[in-house]
Amino acid sequence: MNRNTLMAVVVVAGMLLLPGSAIAQLDDTEVWASHLSNEYRVVPNVTYGLANNWEAKLDLYLPRGVDGPTPVLLYIHGGGWVGGTKESSVLRLLPWLEMGWAVANIEYRLGEVSLAPAAVEDCLCALRWVIRNAEDYNIDPSRIVVTGNSAGGHLALTTGMIPASAGLDRQCPGRETLSVAAIINWYGITDVGDLLDGPNMKSYAVEWMASMPNRDEIATRVSPLTYVRTGLPPILTIHGDADPTVPYQHAVRLREALDGVGVANQLHTVPGGRHGGFNREQTIAIFETIRQFLGAHGLMTGGSRTSSGGGP
Repeated sequence: MNRNTLMAVVVVAGMLLLPGSAIAQLDDTEVWASHLSNEYRVVPNVTYGLANNWEAKLDLYLPRGVDGPTPVLLYIHGGGWVGGTKESSVLRLLPWLEMGWAVANIEYRLGEVSLAPAAVEDCLCALRWVIRNAEDYNIDPSRIVVTGNSAGGHLALTTGMIPASAGLDRQCPGRETLSVAAIINWYGITDVGDLLDGPNMKSYAVEWMASMPNRDEIATRVSPLTYVRTGLPPILTIHGDADPTVPYQHAVRLREALDGVGVANQLHTVPGGRHGGFNREQTIAIFETIRQFLGAHGLMTGGSRTSSGGGP
C-alpha cells in the first residue's frame, strides 16, 4: 500500500466519522464483511469471555493470502464506558486494513451491565484471548498494538499498562504474559478520579462509578497514571488542546509522567482540536505521526501477501 492511497483511505474514513455522518451510524458487521471479503476474512462476534451472564465478543479482520504471522490492532471503542458499540467504529479500522494488518475489534461490558472496573477487566481478557489464539489466526503476538478513542483510549492505556500484580485479569485466568508492542491513545482519560468531582466532573465518569462507596479507590485502580513505570511499551497520545470532553491536561500529565521514568512516548497535539471530528488536514497529520511512530518502533510492516485474495 503506497502512501498516497493510504492517505486517501485515511481522509475518507476520517470524514465519514465526522459528527452527523449517516455512514458512521452503520451497525451491521455482516454488511461490512461482504465489502471486505475479497481482501479479508471477517470472523464476526467471536466470544472471548463470559461475565455476569454476558458474552463478551470481538470481530476479527484477517488478511487473506499473507505469508507469515501478521501484526494485529486491538481496537477498543469509546462512549464514556456507558455507550458505544464495536460496529459503530468500523470505519476507524480502514487505514489499518489498507496497511495489511489484522484487526480485533472488541466490545466490553458497559456501565448498564457492570460498573467499573468491568470494562478494564474485559479488555485485558480480550488481549489474553488474542495472544492465546494467535497461532490459529496467523497473528503475531509480539506485534500487538492496542488503540481506542476517548474511553477506548483510556482502555487501550490500561490494557497495555496494567501489570499482572494489579489482579484485574482474574475474570480470565491464564499463564499468558499480557503485553503489547505499543499503545496509540486517542484523547483517552488518564486520571479517572479527576472526572468524578470538581471543575472537571463529567457525567459519564460519574455514571460509570455510580454511588459505590469505594469509588475513589476504584478510580485510582483503573487510572493509567497509576501504572506509569519503567518498562512500558511505547505510547503515542493524540489529543486536541480544546477538548471539552476529556481535558487536554490528561494527555500532558501522562506525557510528563512517562518522560519522568524514561518510557518512549509522544504527544501529538491537535491545535484547536476538540473531542475527535478532526478535519482533513488534521487527520492526515495524525496518521503521518502514527506511521512515523510505528516505523520508529519496528511496527510499520504488515504481512507479505502471496495472492490477491480468495481462499477461506
